[in-house]
Formats: sequence, C-alpha cells, structure tokens
Amino acid sequence: MFAIEARSLGYRIHTYSPESDTPTGQVADFETVAAYEDLEAVCRFARGVDVITVEFENVPATALDAAAEFAFVHPRGDILHIAQNRLREKTFLRQNGFPIVPFSIVETFEQLKIAIDVIGTPSVLKTAGFGYDGKGQVKITQLTDIETAYAQLGDKSAVLEAFVEFEKEVSVVCARDQAGNFVHYPIFENSHRNHILDISFAPAAVLDHASNSAAEIAADIAEKLDYVGTLCVEFFLTAGGELLVNEIAPRPHNSGHLTIEACETSQFGQQVRAVCGLPLGSTVLKQPSAMANLLGELWTDGEPNWDAALADERVKLHLYGKSEAKNGRKMGHLTALASTPEAAIEAVRFARASLTKR
Repeated sequence: MFAIEARSLGYRIHTYSPESDTPTGQVADFETVAAYEDLEAVCRFARGVDVITVEFENVPATALDAAAEFAFVHPRGDILHIAQNRLREKTFLRQNGFPIVPFSIVETFEQLKIAIDVIGTPSVLKTAGFGYDGKGQVKITQLTDIETAYAQLGDKSAVLEAFVEFEKEVSVVCARDQAGNFVHYPIFENSHRNHILDISFAPAAVLDHASNSAAEIAADIAEKLDYVGTLCVEFFLTAGGELLVNEIAPRPHNSGHLTIEACETSQFGQQVRAVCGLPLGSTVLKQPSAMANLLGELWTDGEPNWDAALADERVKLHLYGKSEAKNGRKMGHLTALASTPEAAIEAVRFARASLTKR
C-alpha cells in the first residue's frame, strides 16, 4: 500500500526482504532478497536508493544504521530499537512523563515474585522483545498462576504490567515531517478479537477532551523521538477518561488502513510525503468510515465469496498478495464509508460475514 502510493507520486520502488514475491515485491520495480543481518547486502541496497523506510518495526536497528551511511533512513534505527522491545519502549515513555500502565522488569522467576508483590493481580506478563497481536503474553489472575506463566514464556526477558480495566482502545495515527510539522488523523476506535485488531472506525465515540489529549500526547512523543514519517500511538481509555499509552508503532498502522478511502491523504501517502521531504497532506475525514480485517480463517473452505462481499457498493476490498492463508494472519481488509460510524461498521461486518456464504 505504501509502494502503490509512492508509485502514484512518480517514485520508483526497490524493496528489501528475506523472502521473495512479497506483497511489496509484487508491485516494486526491484526486489532484493537477503537477510536483514547481511549488512553487506543491506549496504549494496542502500547505495542504490535515495530514501529508506520500513514496513514493520522488527527490522534490526543495526541494518538501518548501516543503511544510513548511504541513504536517508526514516525512521532511524534508534527509534526502532526502542519500539521493538517492550521494556525499552515503556522505559522511554516513563522517563519522559507519558501516561502508562504500571510495570516491572522481569529477568528471573525471583524477580517475577517480587514484581507480583508490587504490581498485584490481575496482571499481564509479556515478553520484552518482538511481541505483537497478543503473542508472547500471559494473564496472571492469582498468585498460583505465576509458575505456569513464567514457564510459558520461557527463559526470556519480560515485563509485568498491571491489568487495566479499560473502557475502549483508541489510536492516533499521525505524521511528522523533516521540518517538525505535525498532523494527525481523527482518533480511531478499535476493537480486537483474540488480541488481533478486528474493527477500526472513525470518528471514535470519545469526548473531545480525550480526543484532543490523545493527539497532544502523540505529538509530544513524535517530537521527543524527533520522528519523521507516519506514526501510530495506541491508547487504553479508562471509564474515568484517563488515557494510557499502550504501544508505539513507528510506521503506518493497521488501524489507519481506512484512511485510504476515508481521508484526503492516506497514512501511506503521508509516509511517502514525510520521508521524501514533501509537504504533509490533509488528514480531513471525508465521511464516517470503518475497516474490518480479513484473517486467514476465511480461506478455510476455499476462496472467499468476493462477489457477495462487494455487493454493497460502499464496500472496498484490499488484498495484500500474501502467498499463504494462515489462521490469524492478516490477508486483507474491507473498508466502507457511510453516513454514520455505526452504518459503516454494519456494512463491513455484513460484507465480511458474506465471504463464507456459498
């Protein structure tokens, strides 16, 4: 989706990935297949391009640091280094005064027992590195759970977080350019199923002060990181109206996919503009809208019924070109614009349910 936006602005695309025939590779001009750890290959790649950006945060920071010797790299390697590890991310947020859930560091089982005394139960034990979509986390509801929880994560550095009874989850997708100019999209409200984003919609059903505060926090985080590009900050919103930063995603985000149809400038177009030194685009929401993820389970009984899903002319389909459908794997999404967020949500849910009708 980023490559398509870049192509529409006249840029040529060279993608680097450990795998061939990737979704970006299918629309790119050039595709390099090599390991991220192969710094010689990374440097050869970097010499042939002007600007480098990333599709997800689990690219080793050392690869970006090496590439930065030959091309402009946004976001920088040190930003990915923070975002790809929960402990580093939460430490950065706490040290800079951003509102977060109470947490403790866990390196050993003895530290977990001490952390439980501080944090209490219920709580959530999460691996420090490379977790997403609910992977690498275990809920602890009582003290007798801690041995099982620790064993389940294995011998890994972890973070113990207090369990938050939040009212809803929201996200701010925003962008900051090389001159420090900042824009943000309307706040997106998100619902998850099995820890994977299920539905996002805008405008979110939140009070103005919460919406404004979320945007201000996102702007402050982007400023503190000296960030360039599209950034997403995910929040818990409590019943009392308190915002707590859950995660930072230094890239276009799943909850912002609806911007392709719903906003004057998509989050991917904004990323292109920011990293290439162009002025940022308008983030105006054209109409209330909703996005529904399409996971691999929809392919269990064969090809989904695209005709049924697209019978509603408001519904737009995006498939990512992934080679194999797996349970829990994001294969695409549906978007709809309507007169109200509720109508847009109903449209994408009905369309998605229609995919399995024969």
